[in-house]
Amino acid sequence: MLHLLCLAGLGAIGLLALAFSVGSASAADEKDNPVVVIDTNMGQITAELYADKAPITVKNFLRYVDEGFYNGTVFHRVIPGFMIQGGGHEKDTLKEKKTHETIKNESNNGLKNQRGTLAMARKPDPDSASAQFFINLKDNPFLDRE
Repeated sequence: MLHLLCLAGLGAIGLLALAFSVGSASAADEKDNPVVVIDTNMGQITAELYADKAPITVKNFLRYVDEGFYNGTVFHRVIPGFMIQGGGHEKDTLKEKKTHETIKNESNNGLKNQRGTLAMARKPDPDSASAQFFINLKDNPFLDRE
């Protein structure tokens, strides 16, 4: 799970599908968590990635960032009062993009699906996350792994 530092414009995002690109990850030094900036047509969202709690997930997410995979994709699933999902469909065609292999689920790490957090989207199989992610618009404890 990844935590959002800035929620500017998040309410508006919940109402619209948006195109976005993700900037390069950066950290002041190795002790700091990586930070990414998601540029949308409604403004920027800054996210801090918890590599100490979810190293596989963060490495996977940064791989897609570094490859430019997220550039030109959209928030294709918007459920007001729940979450917005993006990172997998092309802006102009809504065609689903081809991804790398799926990753192991790391949700049993103490991080929670609270308002403003970013997590990887997956299918019913716990180990099915690849590139798509979602931002929680409210606390969603039913998504937390016990």
